[in-house]
Amino acid sequence: MTIQTSKLSDPAVRAFVTAVNAHDREGFLNILAPGATMADDGTDRDLADWIEREIFASNGHMEVDNESNQGRDLLTHYRNDTWGEMRTRWHFEIEDDGRISRFETGQA
Repeated sequence: MTIQTSKLSDPAVRAFVTAVNAHDREGFLNILAPGATMADDGTDRDLADWIEREIFASNGHMEVDNESNQGRDLLTHYRNDTWGEMRTRWHFEIEDDGRISRFETGQA
């Protein structure tokens, strides 16, 4: 059973998922802190390149199955036009100002 995006506990994570699913690049970038970083399957990636390839150019979409760590860890079904659907995990680090300074994802 999936969790509705509007019911996600952490406001920054909720905004992240909302922006991904709406293909809202501006909203996505606005939730990231300056200098934000990310990793995919344990390897740090270039953030701008990764989000273009894995989210925006390939119609990324997240369906959240579970959240933990006060909403900062997610288990999802993620799909895009490049890789199809896969079960993924996401971890978010949130700054005091409510923006995401780092996220990590990978297959679950």
